[in-house]
Amino acid sequence: MIRSSRLSRFLLACGAVAAVAGPATAGLLPTQWTVTPEAGQFRWTYAIVLPTDSQIRTGDYFTIYDFAGYVPSSNSQPADWVFTTQNLGPTPPDVLPTDDPAVSNLSWQYSGPTTTSGQVGLGNFWALSEYGQSAVSYFTASTHRTAGGRVDNNITTTTVPVPVATTPPGVPEPATLLLAGLGLPLAALLRRRKRAAAAPATCG
Repeated sequence: MIRSSRLSRFLLACGAVAAVAGPATAGLLPTQWTVTPEAGQFRWTYAIVLPTDSQIRTGDYFTIYDFAGYVPSSNSQPADWVFTTQNLGPTPPDVLPTDDPAVSNLSWQYSGPTTTSGQVGLGNFWALSEYGQSAVSYFTASTHRTAGGRVDNNITTTTVPVPVATTPPGVPEPATLLLAGLGLPLAALLRRRKRAAAAPATCG
């Protein structure tokens, strides 16, 4: 099973990217994701792109929020990127993703030289999860603008693994329980009457 999603058209159509520093531009963007079964687990791969008006400097980073079922030490990334995981954040200032404190976030921080300007594919970043089921979550990034070098914090959506939903057994409604409570004594009474009627008559 392989799933993929190209977000660039969605982002342009829906305006899902919110740039904080400057007009309608954005830092790092997750342009594609795939999930592939691997030895009973699932490899989630994210292709990350730097737009033309941004650059990456040492210390810049991005975070994928609420990546359920993360398998420890299963991550991989291009050179000059350092991986961390924690349940809350890290989150750039002035962006407000939903962040479940019980679920791991994945973050990659850049440690290499400043990139040149121009649209750049940064490669694939991946991690294993116990789950192959998907849901929408948040992606944030902190980079720099090419013009003036200002910090650019942005937020958009991406896709993450979630546990497979299970349907709990139905819980009887109070009215159903009441009818059952009334019905059981009546059934017992009818059974006793049938037994009495079937018993042979005895003479005194």
